[in-house]
Amino acid sequence: MNWWRSLSRRRRGEIIRIVIYVIFGLLVAGLVGVIASRWDIVQDALLKPDLIKGLFPEIITIALKNTIIFTALGFGGGLIVGLILALMKISPYAPIRWMSTVYIEVFRGIPLLVWILLIGAALPLALGIRFTGLYTKGAIPLGLVAGAYMAETIRAGIEAVPRGQMEAARSLGMSYGQAMSSIILPQAFRIIIPPLTNELVLLLKDTSLVSAVGFTAQGVELTRFVRNAVQDNANATPMIFGGMVYLFVTIPLTQLARVMERRAARAR
Repeated sequence: MNWWRSLSRRRRGEIIRIVIYVIFGLLVAGLVGVIASRWDIVQDALLKPDLIKGLFPEIITIALKNTIIFTALGFGGGLIVGLILALMKISPYAPIRWMSTVYIEVFRGIPLLVWILLIGAALPLALGIRFTGLYTKGAIPLGLVAGAYMAETIRAGIEAVPRGQMEAARSLGMSYGQAMSSIILPQAFRIIIPPLTNELVLLLKDTSLVSAVGFTAQGVELTRFVRNAVQDNANATPMIFGGMVYLFVTIPLTQLARVMERRAARAR
């Protein structure tokens, strides 16, 4: 081991990286080799072309459309709730701050699936309420929970704006509300656009949970749609293809978030 000790720290790091790359490459090559040797079996179990063809056009016109609608409604509602909670969290009045903190901790501390079952099914049943909208019982819990997560992101963005901005606005005769809406919030949202984009990606994937409260055939989202297809055909091909559809949507969003993060870093 004397030769190893004689190497510089940088050289050791290079050797370790090379070894890791070689091991990873061998593992990938081995996996590809196994799949190639049993391609007929793999294709029959996971990638049957006729089953993929049978998913269209409903996988796009119904499943993906509903997933995007659930995401948009949940994100829009969460943004409103999150903004209100963030403003409450920075309020000078302690009771208002406590109310915001309790909401955030409770909605973040309990799994989303529990909230979907509670708000989308249990509470309406107990109170005799009936949701009439196709997406209501899924979008409401998504928005309420997303708002709890976005609240901290928005609060951090507001606090990242220099305090001198508020002082300068107030010295010009603006009220607190005018200064917040015209000066502080626009700057804060420019800062938090990248993390909000990440929240959007997470919410897109979380829409897979709304099927727990049950929807008609016209209201199913992507995961439920492909799960039904797997059960009908006793084959995993629909689930694999559904995962590819998710990637088709999420990868551009994550790349967009990275681009905006780099731009925000250069702007600072």
